[in-house]
Amino acid sequence: MGLTRKIVIIAAIAALAIVFSGCGGSAARESNVNLNRPLVVPSVRADRPKIVAFGDSLTAGFGLLEKESYPYLLQQKLNADGFDYEVVNAGVSGDTSLGGLERIDWVLEMENVRILILELGANDLLRRMPVADMKQNLATIIEKAKAKKIRVLLCGMFAPPNVGGDYQRDFQMAFPDLATEYKVEFLPFLLEGVALDKNLNQADGIHPNAEGEKIMTENVYKALKPMLSK
Repeated sequence: MGLTRKIVIIAAIAALAIVFSGCGGSAARESNVNLNRPLVVPSVRADRPKIVAFGDSLTAGFGLLEKESYPYLLQQKLNADGFDYEVVNAGVSGDTSLGGLERIDWVLEMENVRILILELGANDLLRRMPVADMKQNLATIIEKAKAKKIRVLLCGMFAPPNVGGDYQRDFQMAFPDLATEYKVEFLPFLLEGVALDKNLNQADGIHPNAEGEKIMTENVYKALKPMLSK
């Protein structure tokens, strides 16, 4: 990892520490959401290969128009590059890893799901849920996807220092550990290039705004593109 990228990541973690220390309002809003309610865009063609964007408010597009959300933007990029995939937005604001586990079977029952973009864990962090439980929930989701021969792109998340050294270390290592153990594709930090910039986030300091969403989409697409076939 180059020195410049290390500096950017360290700065992003520091910014997240400020964000998470003052995020009570947004976290409270999300905690009232029904975690088991799947927010899935209806399929256009049953026979079209699908990429399921599965996650929490970062996937659902909290505070944004549908056309500003990353799954929508990802669909536009795929279309422009000639990839015949349908992106399904299966994001639910407020979802934890447990909430995702409780609804993953329903999501994976859709026809022709080829890739699962797994983005969960931020709400586990906000609520200080045990890292071991989060890791097991994510592991089970990955196992269910692989059992159906669905490829997985796992999105990582960083924890701020104010959660405590042990928790921070365990949380951040959970994602690369899972990617290595299950041999799935891995995006180390979903919000790289976004978390540090106030101009790219909504007023709550947690959720990307429309411009930040574009950068997050680029992060996902860069990791996703090698997994695609025309």
